Amino acid sequence: GAASAGGGTVSEQAKEYDGAIDRGLEGVVTCTTSISAIEGTTLLYRGYTIEDLAANASFEEVVYLLWYGWLPTRRELDEFCTDLHHSMALPPESFGWFHGLPTRVHPMDFLHAVIAGLTLHDPDANLVNAAATLRKSTRLAARIGTIVAAYQRVRSGQWPLQPLAERSIAWNFLYMLKGEEPDAKTVQRFDTCLILHADHELNAGTFSARVTSSTLSGLYSSVMAAIGTLKGPLHGGANEQVARMLLEIKSPDRLEAWLENQLKSGEKIMGFGHRVYKEGDPRAKILKRMSQEITRESGHPELYEMSARLEELMQA
Repeated sequence: GAASAGGGTVSEQAKEYDGAIDRGLEGVVTCTTSISAIEGTTLLYRGYTIEDLAANASFEEVVYLLWYGWLPTRRELDEFCTDLHHSMALPPESFGWFHGLPTRVHPMDFLHAVIAGLTLHDPDANLVNAAATLRKSTRLAARIGTIVAAYQRVRSGQWPLQPLAERSIAWNFLYMLKGEEPDAKTVQRFDTCLILHADHELNAGTFSARVTSSTLSGLYSSVMAAIGTLKGPLHGGANEQVARMLLEIKSPDRLEAWLENQLKSGEKIMGFGHRVYKEGDPRAKILKRMSQEITRESGHPELYEMSARLEELMQA
């Protein structure tokens, strides 16, 4: 077994101190923060509930709030958006990567590789002072959507599109993804999704980013560490596994038999059993309404019907 600093193997020490091990860092205080907090069934960004922000703010305003600690004035927001939106375009050298790297890979691996490549073209890459970190933060926050949209187009046999600096991050992502101007309702929905996923206290991805950052490795290294952590099926990858689960079930009339078989086999039912939220994720209330509308409009209402019915059965 692996040796530890305290003497003896890890497994031997685990037996000796059984009950004192904090699995998954549960209950361990690692830092204090005013950025975001989970209080019961409420998620707060800088003291504002996500329900209020989703209803009244844009994603750009929420980014400003998280970074600076207050909601911006009109002038502050205009200046911030100018910097952010003009940073969305990728450096010209990067477009060669999209046709040079394999695209039949997991999207998170591709994202990781492109961000690693961006470090080679960023003069601030290895600077760790506050001003340089803010410039890198702006570039990364602006460009990740550009990378994801470009990846999807290239693996579909299309050429990537450049963003339009006068438009929002949500608008540009949908435009670069589909190659056509998105309607206002779709943009608003996607903007809401970005707000809901902007921060989530000290989750596993944030924790790994902070560990990497603590060595002064730099922002790019920290974000890449977070992406690698987020990919896992017990973190951000859980969303992917839920989608695969619904595609496996196929139709509402097969759901109860499928669930009974899964439970008898002792298999996980993805999307249930959150470490922090014991009475439901507050983001899900907003996403559930959107899911019902979008699946109906897209001609796939069974996807919502299956997820809603599965929720009822699991609660029962």
